[in-house]
Amino acid sequence: MSNTTENAGKGRPTPSRKEAEAAAKARARAVTDKKVATKVLREKRGEANRKMREGMKAGDERYLPARDQGPVKAFVRNWVDSRITFIELLLPLLLVMLILGQVGTSHDPKHPSLTTEISTWLWSASIALLLVDVIMTRFRLRKALRAQFPDEDLRGTTFYALVRSMQTRPLRMPKAKVKIGGKPK
Repeated sequence: MSNTTENAGKGRPTPSRKEAEAAAKARARAVTDKKVATKVLREKRGEANRKMREGMKAGDERYLPARDQGPVKAFVRNWVDSRITFIELLLPLLLVMLILGQVGTSHDPKHPSLTTEISTWLWSASIALLLVDVIMTRFRLRKALRAQFPDEDLRGTTFYALVRSMQTRPLRMPKAKVKIGGKPK
């Protein structure tokens, strides 16, 4: 009786030493080729990211993230960029309040210094002005959007406008296409 597994073999001839060494060298070259391929891929990705950033700065719709795409979002961006809001002035005002609060620190808690009182008053006034500005922005934006896009879904536009208005003007992405006082397109 003969066993079929004893005669089956591995199905291919054993490579010669020369062939095995050549295959090992080819695998070693593949590792270095992987490094080269990774480097080329990284360079291509960097170039694509640079191109996307430039397209985003220019406001090209193809390169904008999904949250910034569409005519409604473009209108909101232009509407926000055409106005100066209190939110934009808030960061410098907060810095002034911080400095005033630190400069006039009094050692007597019962009698705060004049600069500390001014800082506290500015803080309260800025919160009130911020609330008024946000409410006014919401109503004015909604009115402009309803006039421009009567049949569009306007969910998320107020939040989008507030987030954009909080960004300092030179750092806004995509870059502003409308000057202050200009007409939103």
